[in-house]
Amino acid sequence: MFDPRLLRAFVAIADTRSFTQAAERLHSTQSTVSQQLARLEQAVGQPLIDRAARPVRLTAPGERLLGYARRILALQQEAETLLADRAGTAAIRIGVPEDIVTLPMSEIFARFAERHREVRLDVTTGLSRDLDRRFRAGEFDIIVVKEAAASMDNRASFPEDIGWFESAERARQWTDPIPLVTFPPGGLYREAMFERVERERRSWYVAFTATSLASVLTAVEAGLGLSLLPKRAAPGQKIRPYAGFGDEAAMVVSVYSWETSGLIGQLIGLIRSVLLDRYEALRGPPGP
Repeated sequence: MFDPRLLRAFVAIADTRSFTQAAERLHSTQSTVSQQLARLEQAVGQPLIDRAARPVRLTAPGERLLGYARRILALQQEAETLLADRAGTAAIRIGVPEDIVTLPMSEIFARFAERHREVRLDVTTGLSRDLDRRFRAGEFDIIVVKEAAASMDNRASFPEDIGWFESAERARQWTDPIPLVTFPPGGLYREAMFERVERERRSWYVAFTATSLASVLTAVEAGLGLSLLPKRAAPGQKIRPYAGFGDEAAMVVSVYSWETSGLIGQLIGLIRSVLLDRYEALRGPPGP
């Protein structure tokens, strides 16, 4: 590898065509610059500068090396600048269900990242049970998950009302076997759907499986089947409550983290505030 100090002396001589001016540019002495060039030529094994010429000029090997020397020095400067900037050097790993990543939640992530440039937020969406498993395995620092009941180590927990829905425009009499629109195996709502239909002594089959809430909503709108969904997802969609199975017990949205101090603690507070606003909005204004 070429010593950048030697390359810098070589480039300065090539640019100024003078050992004296090169020394001035580098805030060094002519003797030092000459010695640095000599060391570089020894490493290369060929003369790089024709010292006898007036002004001095590059030899053929020197011309070939000059472009590489400039690129090496530019890359070194780029690396030094990059490493001097600590932006994104500390990661906070967050796991959330897709429908929890609302605009308000995304905005608090963005503002947090702007205030703390040294932090890189690695946000992963997925099914709650998978996120919880990965959190317990140490893959996440913070998770927000939906579950039937919160564990004792939760940092915050909010009720999530759920209900059965059908297409608002293509509703029909749902005879056995009932077509169901579900998330993939392992999805929390999926198993709850199966259990409820069987408690009603009805038969069922999976008519459509989707990995995202948006796809599930689209399938229900199209009339492909019934689905168990968070009630807050219904407004603005072409779906309506299906009364055939009655009410469902609320689930909960819970926040978990390994730490509660420092930047992670601040982020948990912001996540909690967004979920609290969401919960209060779902409850609606208090009665008279």
